[in-house]
Amino acid sequence: MSGAGHVLEVGLGDRSYPIHIGEALLTRADLLLPALAGRDVLIVTDENVAPLYLEALTGSLSESGGRASPAGRVKTAVLPAGEATKSFDQFARLMDRLADNGFNRDATLIALGGGVVGDLAGFAAACYQRGIAFIQVPTTLLAQVDSSVGGKTAINHPRGKNLVGAFYQPRLVLADVGCLKTLEVREYRAGLAEVVKYGAGLDRDFFGWLEAHRPALESRTPETLIETVRRCCELKAEVVAEDELEAGRRALLNLGHTFGHGIEAGMGYGEWLHGEAVAAGMVMAADLSVALGRLDAVDAARLRALLDGLGLPIAPPRIGASRLAALMQMDKKVAAGKLRFVLFNGLGHSAVVDDVPVEALNEVLAAADDSLAG
Repeated sequence: MSGAGHVLEVGLGDRSYPIHIGEALLTRADLLLPALAGRDVLIVTDENVAPLYLEALTGSLSESGGRASPAGRVKTAVLPAGEATKSFDQFARLMDRLADNGFNRDATLIALGGGVVGDLAGFAAACYQRGIAFIQVPTTLLAQVDSSVGGKTAINHPRGKNLVGAFYQPRLVLADVGCLKTLEVREYRAGLAEVVKYGAGLDRDFFGWLEAHRPALESRTPETLIETVRRCCELKAEVVAEDELEAGRRALLNLGHTFGHGIEAGMGYGEWLHGEAVAAGMVMAADLSVALGRLDAVDAARLRALLDGLGLPIAPPRIGASRLAALMQMDKKVAAGKLRFVLFNGLGHSAVVDDVPVEALNEVLAAADDSLAG
């Protein structure tokens, strides 16, 4: 496959928007400027991303003839990097930045960064003056394949991940795979966990493609990255168009997340990256699926081997079975006091299950307690 870019659409009626995937997109003013609501822009980024890409993006916004011309106001908010930034304090900081500059409802907020920046900035956009325009410019693999698409925005609460948030769709997603070259290895691998999730839970052929292209994924070959982001976004766009507010099928995108969110909360946000927790969570979901006769042990072993081969954890940290169970009860997928799990229906297929026998769950949690994870 060539390195040519792709354009996908998230079909949501009058709130539909394009996803552009390719290389050197940050300098494409022709893609960015039409999505602005007016001339006032606030770019939200973090201390790691700003030195790398803020100047290029600001330059695109200053292209002559655009609505964000030099006569317009382009302000920036550079936040601390890390999961802890998805907080009430940083949310208030963005509200202050918007208000202090006198930004009105025709302002546009642009998220330049990973999932943390996108989630926080999107929630700020949803809340400021009851909603202003929002653009996602994801710079991490995890954000490009998952969190930048679909309109989930949120901040964390000490009692649970993403407990405070809103569904709020962007006007544009600009996924420049060139940004992935500068990602630290651990961050890049965390993104690969979400990539594997799409194959494991939704597309068996894509899972096989990932197995076959593992060396190219590890070396970050541009053509492979473009195809990877394209297929993940394609799968997610189909699900979001069908179930925007996660009333049904969209919950399948949470494979591994019930366990994973418990791991993140138990370790303290940021100790384990989101993708790392999802990887371990997927293995636990696979183990539970095998115990319930929903997944062949051979396919569970394939999942474990692929995640392990990509340098991801396949066992959770030692936080205790009872504590992990309690933390999982704060997950948003709890309904009527019952945990709802996304489990396998064979490799490449999944389903929401809310009648998991307590004994089977306890066995998986106990086995995790006995794992060798540090």
